[in-house]
Amino acid sequence: MLEASKEQLKKTSTPTIATILFKWGLRNQFIQGVRPLASGKPTMVGEAFTLRYIPAREDLNPITVFQDPEHPQRVAIETCPEGAVLVMDSRKNARAASAGSLLITRLMVRGAAGVVTDGGFRDSPLIAKLPFPSFHNAPSAPTNLTLHQALDINVPIGCGDVAVFPGDVIVGDDDGVMVIPAHLADKVATEAKKMECYEAYVADKIKEGRSIIGLYPLTTEENRIDFENWKKEKG
Repeated sequence: MLEASKEQLKKTSTPTIATILFKWGLRNQFIQGVRPLASGKPTMVGEAFTLRYIPAREDLNPITVFQDPEHPQRVAIETCPEGAVLVMDSRKNARAASAGSLLITRLMVRGAAGVVTDGGFRDSPLIAKLPFPSFHNAPSAPTNLTLHQALDINVPIGCGDVAVFPGDVIVGDDDGVMVIPAHLADKVATEAKKMECYEAYVADKIKEGRSIIGLYPLTTEENRIDFENWKKEKG
């Protein structure tokens, strides 16, 4: 992803991205059941770095596994690249936490762009106060070991019914989280700039009292000419 594309996506809403991808035949890129812990934070944009949980098996997942320096959950926190988004497959199960405030704080300090799980976070009020975009299904007090066993790092996963491949571009805002296939990220950013320009024009005209018929979507030559003139006026 080009740096210019990244900057554009930081200004692009997830609904706009959803519409663009829908036009191109991608209908299932919005992570279901995931919401920001706190609203009003800057838009999250970064390439996906993934962690996959499976159902915990009691004989393999006691509390002592955290003594292992190679425990996958800890390794994922310590190896997630700067500027990336850690995306966790917790099987849409928020009854046990995917992580807590200490791990998420460490992730933030290491320079990650954000974190997403289709499970839950413990210490969610503390995570919500961090200057760090964080998205989950619901608050959860029990440790992840209760139900989840961390297994694979940076492999294709499912998160909220969406396939997420390492390197896919993750965009999150107050509406939720979109997954952009890596090879489409620059194209999405280019299209988003055009689309948001037109939507700004539409908003102006609606406020002036114009009907949306023929305006949104653009279907008349009169509106097309008016849009071109509006762009010249706005520079």
